[in-house]
This record gives sequence, C-alpha cells and structure tokens, in this order.
Amino acid sequence: TMKLLILCSLIAAAAAWPSFSDDHFLSDDPGVTLAKKQQDVNHLLDDIYDHLHFSDLKDFSDTFDPEADSSQYTDDGAAAHALIQEIKDHRVLEQHHWFSLFNTRQREEALLLFDVLIHCKTWSCFVHNAAYFRERLNEGEFAYALYVAVIHSDLGQGIVLPPLYEVTPHLFTNSEVINKAYTAKMTQTPGKFEMKFTGTKKNKEQRVAYFGEDIGLNIHHVTWHMDFPFWWKDSYGYHLDRKGELFFWAHHQLTARFDAERLSNHLDVVDELHWDDVIHEGFAPHTNYKYGGEFPARPDDVHFEDVDGVANVRDMVILESRIRDAIAHGYIVDRSGNKIDIKNDHGIDTLGEIIESSAYSANPQYYGSLHNTAHIMLGRQGDPHGKFNFPPGVMEHFETATRDPSFFRLHKYIDNIFKEHKDTLPPYTQEELEFSGVSVDNIAIDGELKTYFDNFEFSLINAVDKSDKVKDVEIHAIVPRLNHQEFSYNIDITNNNGNKVLGTIRIFLCPRYDNNGVLFSFEEGRWHCIEMDKFYKSLAPGSNHIVRKSVDSSVTVPDRPSFDSLKRKADQAVESHSKLDLHEFERSCGIPNRLLLPKGTTSGMEFSLFVGVSDGDEDKTVDNPEDLAATHSQCGIHGEKYPDKRPMGYPVDRHIPDPRVVLQAPNIHKVHVKIFHDEHH
Repeated sequence: TMKLLILCSLIAAAAAWPSFSDDHFLSDDPGVTLAKKQQDVNHLLDDIYDHLHFSDLKDFSDTFDPEADSSQYTDDGAAAHALIQEIKDHRVLEQHHWFSLFNTRQREEALLLFDVLIHCKTWSCFVHNAAYFRERLNEGEFAYALYVAVIHSDLGQGIVLPPLYEVTPHLFTNSEVINKAYTAKMTQTPGKFEMKFTGTKKNKEQRVAYFGEDIGLNIHHVTWHMDFPFWWKDSYGYHLDRKGELFFWAHHQLTARFDAERLSNHLDVVDELHWDDVIHEGFAPHTNYKYGGEFPARPDDVHFEDVDGVANVRDMVILESRIRDAIAHGYIVDRSGNKIDIKNDHGIDTLGEIIESSAYSANPQYYGSLHNTAHIMLGRQGDPHGKFNFPPGVMEHFETATRDPSFFRLHKYIDNIFKEHKDTLPPYTQEELEFSGVSVDNIAIDGELKTYFDNFEFSLINAVDKSDKVKDVEIHAIVPRLNHQEFSYNIDITNNNGNKVLGTIRIFLCPRYDNNGVLFSFEEGRWHCIEMDKFYKSLAPGSNHIVRKSVDSSVTVPDRPSFDSLKRKADQAVESHSKLDLHEFERSCGIPNRLLLPKGTTSGMEFSLFVGVSDGDEDKTVDNPEDLAATHSQCGIHGEKYPDKRPMGYPVDRHIPDPRVVLQAPNIHKVHVKIFHDEHH
C-alpha cells in the first residue's frame, strides 16, 4: 500500500509539472534551460563595472579553476591555459580603463577570453569561465568577448543579449545627461533626462545628427561587426559566407540611407573623404568614457596628419592606389603571387576582404587594411602625435563611429572604390533580368508613408557607480528618434507558367531628385537606392495578390527589449519552470524597423519604388526559404550560406547604360511615391 501511495504521488507530481517543448532543455547540458542561460548572461552583464552580485556566479569566480579539467574544452584547455598565463604574468589590461577593439593588444586579450568560451563543450564550462574571468579582466574586454561568444557559440543559441546602451551607457549617452544621473542618485531623486543631439543649428550637420546618433543604428553597426568580425578565423567553427560582400553591402546601405536623410533635410549627398584635402566637418562628441576622460573633439577644416605608431597619410594613398590598380587590372595578387580574378560576381567578396581588411584577406601584407586603419587615423586627428595622451576617438569604436559625420565621408570614399569595381562588370542582359512567364502588374501602398519623431526612454542605472550606502533610484535618458507609421505593400504578380513557381521579391526605394531639384538619371540614381525588403514567395498559376507588412522586412529588426525586461522575464521563467521565448529579438544585427523609411519632407519627398521578382529556385541556397528569419538581407544567417545566390543589390548594383532594359522587363515594376514628415506628431 505504501509503495502504491508513493507511486501515485510521483505520477501526480509529474502530471502537475509543466510540459516543455524540445528547446526548453538544451542538449549540451541536460537540465539547463534557455531561461537559465538567459538569466546567467543577464547577471554576468549587470553592473559590468562592479564586482559580481549574484551568489552562484561569485562562488564560480572564487572556486573554479579553468585549468583543472581540460576535457570540458574542445581544444583540451589550450586557450584557458594561455589566458591564465597572461594573467599570472601581469600582462593583461587593468580594470577601470577604456577598451578599444582597434587597439591591437587589447583586442588580443579580449580574443583570448573569446577563445576560451568558444571552445567550451557545455554551458557549465561557459558560465564558470565567464564568471571567473569577469573578475580578472578589463570590463570592456570581458563584455566584448562575452557578446561575440554568445553570438557565435552553439551554446548561445536563443539567448537575447541586453542592449549595449544599457550595459555600457557612457558610449551612447551625452556627458551632460550622465552628470545629471549621478546627481539624481546622490540626492536620491529619480529622474528622466532629455538627451539632445550634439552641435547646434549653426552646424548644418546637426540636421541629420538624429540618424548617426540614433542608438538603434549604433547597435546595428556594432552588432554587424560582432556578427562578421574582421579578426574571425574559420578555425573558430565555421566560415562566414560572403563576408567581404556583406561588408560592402551593409555599409553601402548605411551610406545610401544617410544620403536619403540628407536630401530629406535639404543637404547635398555626402562628399567622400580625400587624404590630400581637409576634413571639413569637425565633431565634438559630448561624451565621456566611464574611465579615461573625454572622447576627443576635432575642429573644422583639419588637414590629415600622420598618426604616430599607426600610419602616414602617404601609406593610405599607396594602399588605395594598390586596390584601384587591382580593380583596373581585374585581379588581385595573393600572398604567393597568384592572380585571383575579380571581374565576376564573386570579385566583390574578395575585394571587400582586402579593403576592410579581414583575416580572410588574400594578401594583407600588400593591400593593408584601408578601412580599419582609416578609422584609427580619423579617431586620432585630435591628437595625432600623442602629445596630450587623449584616449581613442569615436571612430575607434564601432558603438560610437556613426556619431561622427566623418564616418559617412569615409564610407562614401570606400563605397566609391567598390562602385569603381562594380562599374567594370558588364551590365545585366535582358535574359539575366527577366523571369520567364512572370510579370509584376501593380504595386500599391496600404497606408500613408509618413514619418515622425517620438521619444525613446532607456535606463542609466548602469551608468552610475554602486554603493551599499546609497540606494539605486530610477534614472532614465529620453532621446528623440525617427519613426514611421506602419504600412504594407500590395503587389500583384501574374504567373503564366502553368505551374507553381518560387519567386524572390526585391523591393528598393530610390530618391528621384538631388538637393537642387534636378532629376537623377537612372544610372546616377540607382546607386542611391535603399533596399527595403527581400523575401521568397510561392506564386500560384495565374494572378497572385501579395500583402507584405513593413514590420516583416528582411532588412530590419524590432526595438530591443530593455535590460530590465530581459531580467524580469528570465527570472520569472526560471522560478516558474516555464518556457522563455524571445526568438524575435535574438538578433540585434539589422536596421531598426522605425528607420526603414527616410524622413522625407513636410510637403512630400518623391521616391521611385521598385519591385522586381526573380527565379527563387535559381536564387535560393537554403531549404524552405519562405520561412527565413528577419534581417538576412544585410546580416546573413549564422553559420549558413547567404540565402540568395545573386549579387547583393541585384539588379541595381551594376551600371545601367540603357534603363529600358530594366524598366521594360515585365518582372520589374516601378511607381512613384511620396514620403511625408509630420512635424506636429
């Protein structure tokens, strides 16, 4: 009887226990839930500049020995041993010091920790090492290593990384607001403080500061470089497919979007940077490091100077000439002296690898690192010879780089080099453009294309120091940001093939006029086109009416959940043994959805809206392409092939000497639309 009662009790308890889907318990650590992983990451990043506050992680840090069990690593503990030795030899950067990925030694130290984490076989190994090294490494190095490890390790699948503007707020928040946050805490007075964009109305660049200083755009830029780091080696686990081409396309689109914002504000499109000319636009960041002083300012009309220990201006000119020479010849030369043809669809990928340059570069000794070195050169122009011991400038951090107008001048310069290559390729033929039997008959917008500014609020609790004697109070920054009304595309497509076909639908938005009201030629205007969406769709025989919502764009991501929200949801899921589902926020790489539309004007700014459909069965590289997650257009898919065989930007990436070839293709349709800006929202 007693055994029967016990058995019944166990059955009842099992029946009462929540049922979980397959992804609730994760295979690398039976019993470790996604919610627990999310909670661990939240706790590791909370109060990043202070010691660990959570008892389990503190215990890991105090008692764990990374070298005790080499079987928990895929490299037999080699990376852990190397990092421990660096710490014992006192060779690592101190805590409470700035960190820059462009600093070679600091990057090496961060990657030593990344190397440890990426080689962990289990989450237990991962979180124990993270807790141990959090207390022993520089905070910036730790945060960077943890972010890229979560992004690239299979162990991090499903984890949503907290928004960096709430983890390291100093990189995203004006110093005036940070000072007010400290005052609020010391006086125990909760506060919400309005953050203004840098500069004044006397500076014309102030009109577009809302774009470069948008914290969502900042997150996209830094996360793109975490998803596709220039230091990545395939030995870390997989190949980053078409990384060089993605470098071109993601930054080309940033530049095209910036130009559209400039035209919306009655400014000319941005001019490229020239090594032998002055840097016309100065910049005063109005931001401080948490530790290390102010971000350096740069006055107007500064001539480029050589930067001690980095490069001479002459070096940059030589690197540029070598790259342009390769474009003119149609090939680059690798380390062994072999020629690699670039006059083909894949040449842009090879070119992107040498321009950035990444570890994938075929010949970094000869072609150098034009893009990365240029970032450092621009960041140091306020103190090129180290006379004043300034910390790195905003251009030396991917989090802050887009705040500086020179970022877009640099990338227009880089973009024009890519365009020079693209213009050497033959234009698409009619056969390459058409999709036999398929035509786009009509495009209409459901809803008005209207933009406006609203206010966004984020926490500054991690911006101020902690003390047992002073309680935390609610402290928030409020920043204006561009947004738009949601809308939908209504697309009518006819399939005359008699059987179902798969179509790749590509949507571009292109400004019609320059700042002087002169109509762009088709050839000139196509390089300013903004990619709005790209998706796969099955087309039944006959007429197909497709409704595509703006929020579903493959270019964009939704607003990030706040750090507080992530902590609350993870804690609740752990306590209640329930499933945590934050899948839609898993990737941070992507233009914020609210920036999908350029600002436009109050009277309505004219754009051409292009919709083209190509053969999806010829284009696809993955199974079930209709189920692709968002943001793949400019951010790819982790560990997989880029889901479109066509060149990025097809069909407007190559020069178009005769626009009739494009405009008369039945599978491409164009309409004119206007974007209105509501100043009184």
